[in-house]
Amino acid sequence: MSINIWFNRWFSTVAHYMEMIRHNSDQQEFVIYGTHPNPDTVYFNYCDVSGTEPDIEGEAYLQFCIDYCIQNQIHVFVPRKENVLISQNLDKFEEIGVKVLVCPDGDLMALVDDKAAMYRSLENQANEGNFIVAIPSYRIVNNAKEFQAAYEALSKNNTKLCIKPVIGEGASGFRIIDNKADTIPFIFSTASSQKISYDTAVKTLQTQEHFPDLMVLEYLDGYEYSIDCLAEADGTLLTAIPRKKGNGRIREIEYNKELIEIAEKMAAQYKIPYVFNIQVRYKDGIPKLLEINPRMSGGLHISCLSDINFPYYAIKLLLGEQLETLDPRFDVKATHIEQPVILSTLKEPVVLV
Repeated sequence: MSINIWFNRWFSTVAHYMEMIRHNSDQQEFVIYGTHPNPDTVYFNYCDVSGTEPDIEGEAYLQFCIDYCIQNQIHVFVPRKENVLISQNLDKFEEIGVKVLVCPDGDLMALVDDKAAMYRSLENQANEGNFIVAIPSYRIVNNAKEFQAAYEALSKNNTKLCIKPVIGEGASGFRIIDNKADTIPFIFSTASSQKISYDTAVKTLQTQEHFPDLMVLEYLDGYEYSIDCLAEADGTLLTAIPRKKGNGRIREIEYNKELIEIAEKMAAQYKIPYVFNIQVRYKDGIPKLLEINPRMSGGLHISCLSDINFPYYAIKLLLGEQLETLDPRFDVKATHIEQPVILSTLKEPVVLV
């Protein structure tokens, strides 16, 4: 039996996951559906069925998802957009016979989605004697005065700071506070757009009496790792692959016992099923948590070079199937290059005059 599987509004790298699912070792057939508001979305080229979706949010988008599943007889739904809301309404998908690759605990999804709440949860665990992972020094602010106070408190001993939204994905909203950012040498010497001076940050934040919660935290200047994790439906960890982010596009799949133990402790406490990602960065030899993503990460295809087909295995676990013993390969250094993808061709040749 062929399985209809749908990906809604994903990153462009989901194209790799579609291919890994399609070319699986069990020769299970899939019909892959993909949607996105942008009609030129690159992963449409990797779908059997694709189309644009409405650029809506919340309950309206939830209803769109339910209707799409019914209309297209979807068997497996792999959401990214609104995955917290979808997790909180899984019963509506169960009623129409759709399996959803998402953590079924809506409260846990909301906790993980809120970086400040997740930090507080880890602090509480540490206070109770269950240390899982170190977290950066931080403050939560929602007005300019709080930001100034947080900066003064955290920047003692010349500690470099950064800011990022409490709720958000990847590097969205992330800025390093660097007072050289307002100088001419900075403009001529760097292409970085992720730096902002303290004065500019204050002026910007003062334009609103209140703004959404913002984290002010110590900047971690060591190596960054993504730990891609595969777990059973009950959250039992099956494997964890630390992926080191080197210079530029260099990535290394590394056997790092310290990071694997963090993944084991995280899985034991929070029991996130199927597939999730832990991001840490080192400072002074200590790995500190950046965030947890309860879904396939944007760079998961690199971790699959460990001989672990994360996307397909996650689907198998979702469908209640068993996996054979996993034997990941480590010590792999990889990179990637740009590749042109033809989205469409002109019906008539254009004559240049």
